[in-house]
Amino acid sequence: MKRTVTFGEIMLRLKTPEHMRILQTDAFEASYGGAEANVAVSLAVLKDPVSFVTKLPENPVGTAALNEVRRYGADTSKVVIGGSRLGIYFFEKGTDIRPTNVVYDREGSALALAKPEEFHWDEILKDTDIFYFSGVTPAVSENIAKAVLEALKYCKAHGIETVCDLNYRSKMWDTKKAQSVMSELMNYVTLCIANDEDFESSLGIHAYDGDISKGIDQIESYKAGMKEIQNRYPNCKAVASVLRNMYTAEDGDWMAIYLKDGVFYESPVHKVHSFEAVGAGDAFSAALVMSLLKGQTLREAHECAVKISAFVCSHKGAWPVYE
Repeated sequence: MKRTVTFGEIMLRLKTPEHMRILQTDAFEASYGGAEANVAVSLAVLKDPVSFVTKLPENPVGTAALNEVRRYGADTSKVVIGGSRLGIYFFEKGTDIRPTNVVYDREGSALALAKPEEFHWDEILKDTDIFYFSGVTPAVSENIAKAVLEALKYCKAHGIETVCDLNYRSKMWDTKKAQSVMSELMNYVTLCIANDEDFESSLGIHAYDGDISKGIDQIESYKAGMKEIQNRYPNCKAVASVLRNMYTAEDGDWMAIYLKDGVFYESPVHKVHSFEAVGAGDAFSAALVMSLLKGQTLREAHECAVKISAFVCSHKGAWPVYE
């Protein structure tokens, strides 16, 4: 079977109980998560061969994070061990008109301080069909951005498909830095996933940003942005987007658009009631990769991906539970 490698940071996730704010609580629910770890676990749960690559500290917290990924069936044999700490993020679940909030404590993490030469891509990517990363990973540090670039160059030289979810995070870097880094990395990406503010913040491509007062047609704006991605980056064979119109922190309408060979495919609209929506975008990415690896048609692939993404919203936590 075909194999995927995901590269990024896994963190300790500390969530306030119910809908409490960080300032209110005296206890947190502990779990683990991170974009590429979420994708790896999603693929493993979907019974697809996948390896997760990162750097973890050699202490009980790092070992617990490693075991959490491993117990779902993802391969962790290429994880680098070293450094002193695991990154943390604090999670407040939004409700009604109050949005969800995340506070990062990831500076100085094992991955952030890792050096590019610690990742031996000729070994890591041996017998790999797809390399997956998100825009979160190069935002971790300049050295990790270099490591991603080296991985992408190896993939291009060896015919390995590359998937990038732009996944812009304003709490990690500003648009100027993001555009400088991502515009270079995108030259090697064969499938790009872009949502919401990703178009402009990550690549400087204007598209619908959620402000309905501007009178912009969301779908047509996304389609124009997707075409522009392919115009700028000829190596990018396809672009996918999820349109999430959230009316409250819990309720909204979701659909997906997929562009390949000049043809757009639109999924049906799904009404979603979200418990947390954590990892839903990552589940979309994983399901899209899984569907394409299994030879489904483009329409089947992106409709399957948006259904699974919506389904993940039906339970708590970043890890997917499909059964």
